[in-house]
Amino acid sequence: MTHVLPALPYAAEALEPHIDAQTMQIHHGKHHQAYVTNLNAAIEKAPELATWSLDDLNRRLSEVPDAVRTAVRNNGGGHWNHSLFWRLMAPHAGGEPTGAIGAAIASSFGAFGSFKEQLQAAGVGRFGSGWAWLVSDGGKLSIISTPNQDNPLMEGKHAILGVDVWEHAYYLKYQNRRADYLAAWWNVVNWTEVAKLYDAAK
Repeated sequence: MTHVLPALPYAAEALEPHIDAQTMQIHHGKHHQAYVTNLNAAIEKAPELATWSLDDLNRRLSEVPDAVRTAVRNNGGGHWNHSLFWRLMAPHAGGEPTGAIGAAIASSFGAFGSFKEQLQAAGVGRFGSGWAWLVSDGGKLSIISTPNQDNPLMEGKHAILGVDVWEHAYYLKYQNRRADYLAAWWNVVNWTEVAKLYDAAK
């Protein structure tokens, strides 16, 4: 299959003032597009991967031919991560989660505030580029961080929530203030989508 860049589920300026339109345009239209382009180029060199879904490419990374595995890891991971990331944000969102996911977070982390602090610490503490994640592993919620474009699927875990802490995700607006970006990002978290992912992972 030929992988394609998914459209943003909202306008580039819809997450203002927390995430600026120019960052969204470059992040989606340049960075994410590059991952898609480079992934398709890698698959052309390993046509046996042409029928694999994006999930398969990430989940079965150890089965990808050595010659293209690094390219698939970096670009297939980047495509998967960003395709999810856009859905995990929405305008007029944020706040605290309710329902089953809200109860699960409270049960796992003691309180929503504690969960926020731990996820924020995972993001701030990720050296260099990477992601911070809320994952479900065998029904248990935990927080992890991954380097570069690695993701929980590569480790056999289900991503419930993830935040991009590559500098290109925030540098135009926040410069080197990653903690400020993460604090603002909570205002655009799409808990409806997070709840769907949590239900699907159970």
